[in-house]
Amino acid sequence: PALACFSDFTEMMRALGYPRLISMENFHTPNFPLVSEVLLWLVKRYEPQTDIPPDVETEQDRVFFIKAVAQFMATKAHIKLNTKKLYQADGHAVKELLKVTSVLYGAMNTKGVEQADVSEEDSSKFKFDLGSKIADLKAARQLASEITSKGASLYDLLGKEVELREARTESIARPLEINEAEKTMKIAIDCVLEQVQKTKEMLNNVALDEANLEAKIEKRKLELERSQKRLQTLQSVRPAFMDEYEKIEEQLQKQYSSYLEKFRNLTYMEQLLDDHRRTEQEMFEEAANNLRLTQNRLKEEEQHLLKSGNNDDSDVEIQEDEGSDSEVEDRQITKQRTTTETLLQG
Repeated sequence: PALACFSDFTEMMRALGYPRLISMENFHTPNFPLVSEVLLWLVKRYEPQTDIPPDVETEQDRVFFIKAVAQFMATKAHIKLNTKKLYQADGHAVKELLKVTSVLYGAMNTKGVEQADVSEEDSSKFKFDLGSKIADLKAARQLASEITSKGASLYDLLGKEVELREARTESIARPLEINEAEKTMKIAIDCVLEQVQKTKEMLNNVALDEANLEAKIEKRKLELERSQKRLQTLQSVRPAFMDEYEKIEEQLQKQYSSYLEKFRNLTYMEQLLDDHRRTEQEMFEEAANNLRLTQNRLKEEEQHLLKSGNNDDSDVEIQEDEGSDSEVEDRQITKQRTTTETLLQG
């Protein structure tokens, strides 16, 4: 059913004279620009004088466009469209578009065009002129409303015919008075002459206004010519301090180039200074780390030597018979010196 619906839609659009070829692949994914273009084309075919904004860039513009088209079709053609399906702009929107195309296609067939006998080339060239019919429809509606209003007024007047008949017969039977007719004619002639005089005065005022405007135009033309001549003279005259200005401008250009060179050199020197400071900081940190390691190693060696010195002292105390106390002290002093020298060497 969907394929049949889509094929009917494409055939009807081709018969109505749509300039582009529509295929099923155009509606596999939502294609809102194509749907909006088809809707606007159908609305223009139905009523060329309609004013629907074709902007569909933003979401708000699309919603407004769909609502405007649905309202137009509901009020003008009595066709109810599903706005949600139209906004989807996929295969479901084809069914809603088919409602409008079927109406236009049926109107084309009622005019006497036999679509089955026309070949594909002729059908592509066929264009149904619906605009003239819409104008005729509007004129017919206006005439129908006028006929209704005039019929109602005529009915009211015919209801008063009984009373008016007597007054009409009396007026006809009454003899015509020449003096009254002459007075009425004079009054009418005076009114016409007054209107003619007013019209002449208005024409004279228009002529005066035209003369004033021409005088103003001539005055403005002269002012324009004087201004142009003054401009030409000012352009041809060289200013008094132009030479000095040009010299100063050249000096300024040289100063600016020198400033740029010095600025680049200063930036380069600052970068070198930053690199040098960074290198010194790294060397200082490395020396501090080496000093810390040396101190730790010296402390460990000192502790080790102190431990070995204590062991030697215990050996001396055990061997008291081998020497006197003075000899023991001399040995301790010698060991301490050896320990100190070792620490210094370390």
